[in-house]
Amino acid sequence: MLAIDWIVYIVALVLVIAAAVGGYFFGMSHRKKVAEAKIGSAESEAKKILEEASKKAESRKREALVEAKEEIHRNRVEYEKEVRERRSDISRQERRIQQKEENLDKKAEAIEAKEEQLNKKLKEVDVVKEEAKKLKEKEIEILEKISGLTAEEAKDYLLKNIESEVRHETAIMVKEIETQAKEEADKKAKNILGLAIQKCAADHVAETTVSVVPLPNDEMKGRIIGREGRNIRALETATGIDLIIDDTPEAVILSGFDPVRREIARIALEKLIVDGRIHPARIEEMVERARKEVEAIIKQEGEQATFETGVHGLHPEIIKLLGRLRYRTSYGQNVLKHSIEVSHLSGLIAGEMGLDTTLAKRAGLLHDIGKSVDHEVEGSHVTIGVDIAKKYRENKDVIHAIHAHHGDVEAQTVIACIVQAADAVSAARPGARRENIETYIKRLEKLEEIADSFKGVEKSYAIQAGREIRIMVKPEDVNDESTILLARDIVKRIEDELEYPGQIKVNVIRETRAVDFAK
Repeated sequence: MLAIDWIVYIVALVLVIAAAVGGYFFGMSHRKKVAEAKIGSAESEAKKILEEASKKAESRKREALVEAKEEIHRNRVEYEKEVRERRSDISRQERRIQQKEENLDKKAEAIEAKEEQLNKKLKEVDVVKEEAKKLKEKEIEILEKISGLTAEEAKDYLLKNIESEVRHETAIMVKEIETQAKEEADKKAKNILGLAIQKCAADHVAETTVSVVPLPNDEMKGRIIGREGRNIRALETATGIDLIIDDTPEAVILSGFDPVRREIARIALEKLIVDGRIHPARIEEMVERARKEVEAIIKQEGEQATFETGVHGLHPEIIKLLGRLRYRTSYGQNVLKHSIEVSHLSGLIAGEMGLDTTLAKRAGLLHDIGKSVDHEVEGSHVTIGVDIAKKYRENKDVIHAIHAHHGDVEAQTVIACIVQAADAVSAARPGARRENIETYIKRLEKLEEIADSFKGVEKSYAIQAGREIRIMVKPEDVNDESTILLARDIVKRIEDELEYPGQIKVNVIRETRAVDFAK
């Protein structure tokens, strides 16, 4: 029974396997048919697409050919048009060139004809020159025979005679003009200057580039220096002034070229000494107080100068600059006092001449305004002063007087001449200015050197502290008329090569002695 069951089971299994294998092969056959049917459909579809694409490509090709032909036709038409225009331009240019060539040919023919004429004339001129040269040589030979001199000798003789006559006549003319001018002007000028100087008497203050601050005792020097020098460094940094603490008993020296800063340092140091509390913070506080105090003094001095001279309407900044001149000196002369003095002198001279005294005073007061900042700004005090006056819109005559007061430009107005004269009078009066001995000696030596360099000068002597030079000339080399020209030449050289306060008198002396003995 068991065996039959196993046989049935095996038979059933075989049947199942056979059915599975048959189903697989049947499915494979069915799928193959379906696939073949799809492939056939796809192939037919592809053929249709290719046929349509071929038709479209053919259509596009025909359209492109048509467009290309049209474009070629348009380009050909434009090219032909451009070619026609170019040919037309070329033909016009050819015609112009041909005309120009014809004109050039005509001009060339005309030039050739003129050249022939010129050559003929040049030959004629050469012939005439040769004849003139021969005639001149004959005339010179005749003149040399008559005069007994060669042409060069005659030329030298004539030139010497003419030069001598011209120099003689020039000297006589200069002497006559000077005599006439002196007769007309000396008396009036002396009266005007005399009255001006008599009415104006200004104080004189001489200052240097150092200030001395007295100390109550020498122990104060150590306190001013401070621990490791911090106090003296703080003071020098705050003021910009050098402090010199040496063996001078009970004194400290302040050294600096800026007089305003030096004054601030002096006042600050005096306040610190009185206060007794000397340290960097206190130093800065005292320097600031001293600065405000000096600014107030500057403003007050400027206002006082305008009040004293009667010059009003000045710009506030110009008034401050005037006040700064109180601390400025020139050859030891206080520049503010000098400016006030020049203002008074200019007003007095203008009054005597019947001119505008107010304008003259204004120009005199401002003539040295540039010196207030010449240690801060590049340039001469004249240029700086002109710039300041222009900046604050001063009167054009005042600006010109500032510009001309040292001869930087030629004086074009009477006011400018008056300021020049007043400046010279103020600077040249006895005791107004001083200079160190080395500069003084060099100036005297240079003065004598300039005079000795001229031909005919035997000896020169600088006298009157360099304000006059007397020149002895050789009488056989320099005649009376030439002494006038020699004096003028020496004056010009001195003005060009030498710097000096005031003016220098040049006195040329010619002396002829006749000596004989009675026996």
